[in-house]
Amino acid sequence: RYNYYYYSKNESLISDYEFDMLLKKLEKIENEYPEIADKNSPAAHVGSSLKESKFKKVEHKTAMLSLSNTYNIGEVTDFDARVKKSAEAATVEYVVELKLDGLSISLFYENGKLIRGVTRGDGKIGEDVTENIMAVESIPKYLKNGVTAEFRGEIVMPVASFEELNRRREENGEELFANPRNAASGTIRQLDSKIVAERGLDCYFYYVADGEKHGVKTHFEALKFIAETGLKTAGNYSLCRTVEEIDCAIKKWEEARHSLPYETDGMVIKVNEYRLYDILGNTTKSPRWAIAYKFPAEKAVTKLKGITFQVGRTGNITPVAELETVFVAGTKVSRASLHNFEEIARKDIRVGDMVVVEKAAEIIPQVVEPVMSQRDGSETVI
Repeated sequence: RYNYYYYSKNESLISDYEFDMLLKKLEKIENEYPEIADKNSPAAHVGSSLKESKFKKVEHKTAMLSLSNTYNIGEVTDFDARVKKSAEAATVEYVVELKLDGLSISLFYENGKLIRGVTRGDGKIGEDVTENIMAVESIPKYLKNGVTAEFRGEIVMPVASFEELNRRREENGEELFANPRNAASGTIRQLDSKIVAERGLDCYFYYVADGEKHGVKTHFEALKFIAETGLKTAGNYSLCRTVEEIDCAIKKWEEARHSLPYETDGMVIKVNEYRLYDILGNTTKSPRWAIAYKFPAEKAVTKLKGITFQVGRTGNITPVAELETVFVAGTKVSRASLHNFEEIARKDIRVGDMVVVEKAAEIIPQVVEPVMSQRDGSETVI
């Protein structure tokens, strides 16, 4: 259910951390009991079904896999050990780069001309969103060097564009987007490219398919090659040879990321040498030569003073928590999303509760859970 809402409805019903922990639990169960594993399980495939998509379907030449992820450096150490064992190498070089929080996209250029844009979809088949891609101003329609290649990147909505979009939606009585990622994904799936042009999307690239054909032998070289063609890269990446160096890069950006114009929810750690990719291989949904380190969510505890109800143009009612002001991730927070009434009931959130407020890749803070130990009986059911 959470997977369906995230990928098909561009809506996060729970935090990324809660989702990731549920997914890890599901993977563990399916590994222990393979006879109950389902081919349609979120543990078995990337993204979600494309049944409801209104766009033309396109098969990827090379699968667009998703990264396995972790929230602790110990698992990065385990990843490094697995890579070295499989590569039969004493040391392995990695590129550590920012993990942008948006919509994955694959662009095809022929003799330097942009001819097609395709979403990740279910990893094997994506949606042809070429017309909408053409409306993203920062994506070049022609490349400097006239190259024929496939490039993959992340379409993001800058924080400034996101805040302006939500301001307009609030004025029109429309439901607000919870975060720039959902807004970017929802925008690219609009059937009217004029809407896409108005929303100020941006795109950063991190991969070139068949890099060896272009004289690229490492991921570090690939990032430079991408920039030389005229496509944007995030630009914030470093070479690391030890887990200690990786940890330093992670800690540096955990704080510095708040000054970036776009949202980032972690770091990606990739083996640098392309020749090792075939040796390391993939699982059904993730490459074994890369892993994502997710930044921990920033949380605070405060009092839930009351609930207000935001009514959208279609009649949808969204409950909003009115909070005693608290600092989370460097900003004052006095309101937070409660998503919907089903989530309130599931978490048993009550007016008067002390609640945990979270801001991970969420611009609009979320109420995670009530602090049960601090209840005194005066709280009221919503």
